[in-house]
Amino acid sequence: MIWMRATFGALLLAASSIALALSTGPAATQQAEASANAIAERYAALLERDYVYPETGKRYAAAIRASIAAGRYAPLSGTALAQAIDADVNAVQPDGHLHVRPPEGSAPPAGGPAGLPRGPKPPVEGAGWIVPGVAFVRFNVFPDDAAVTATAAKFMADHADAKAIIFDIRTHNGGGIEQMNVIFPWLFAQPTRLVTMATRASVDESGEGPLGDDAGLHLVKGDPGMVTREHWATPNDDPRLRDAKVYVLTSEATASAAEHFALAMKHTGRGTLVGSATAGANHFGRGEELGGGFRAFIPVGRTYDPTTGKDWEGDGVQPDIAVPPADALSRALTELGVEPDEAARLGDAYKPAWPMERRRPRAAKPAG
Repeated sequence: MIWMRATFGALLLAASSIALALSTGPAATQQAEASANAIAERYAALLERDYVYPETGKRYAAAIRASIAAGRYAPLSGTALAQAIDADVNAVQPDGHLHVRPPEGSAPPAGGPAGLPRGPKPPVEGAGWIVPGVAFVRFNVFPDDAAVTATAAKFMADHADAKAIIFDIRTHNGGGIEQMNVIFPWLFAQPTRLVTMATRASVDESGEGPLGDDAGLHLVKGDPGMVTREHWATPNDDPRLRDAKVYVLTSEATASAAEHFALAMKHTGRGTLVGSATAGANHFGRGEELGGGFRAFIPVGRTYDPTTGKDWEGDGVQPDIAVPPADALSRALTELGVEPDEAARLGDAYKPAWPMERRRPRAAKPAG
């Protein structure tokens, strides 16, 4: 960093003060207040109209509008505005997906994790043979990306002779079902119901719901006010992986679509979950623009166990073998017969660079 001379710094400060005074007159202040309030009102309207639980959506909207009326948001912008709205909404009812994103370039939230790799996480890491006969792959996200789907399909085909597959989703923060739909057909011998997904009917019937006409989703009768689909796995014609052991590594950072994957493996008994309970961020939805560069994710549906009717919001998907997430890979390898010292070495060598800790407090179960 180049430090300026004190005199030049003083001149710069004086110029900045003049510019600030010129930009914060009555008209500019009124415009900032209107912008902040308009952003908050847009969010309130979307939650009231589309949130998965209508009564909760109304309560969220009422809380935001009360803060608008009280002038709470008017002096705020950027990260501070996003955090204030988040605090008001989650004080009504926490939801693992409710989060307002400030414009790009805004200051990061205070107290955020330090020392992380820069740039976006790659969707797929470490794919290959970790020991003879055991395939390994880490998914950090399930994106709407045909190239990533092709990569997932190729991984399964290239490792179709594996005696075991380890799916590492400890740093997986969500996405869709496209990659799941090229993984599951290798693992099941019979058509298998994986999970159930229910979307608020008004959203689904508008034609703008997040679930399309996917071949893996089957419409079924469900709760009033909801459009319900079941996610099914249909076997392919290659039987080689149907008896392979499957281990799924989880952490409290494992969220959303990754939890869908984990529940599908656990509910069907097809995979063994190793690690900790997942994040507890159940509700699926879609991103919306709020204006001024602000964005929000609006939860419009929930995914749940078709046998019990229970979802994982607030609770997470529980592991079959509970160990610290950092030890999950070495434990899975020892379960597969790898010597403990070698398993520990590989666990360190394949340790994710990304956080395996929950970034925000665990959401509570919605009141409905």
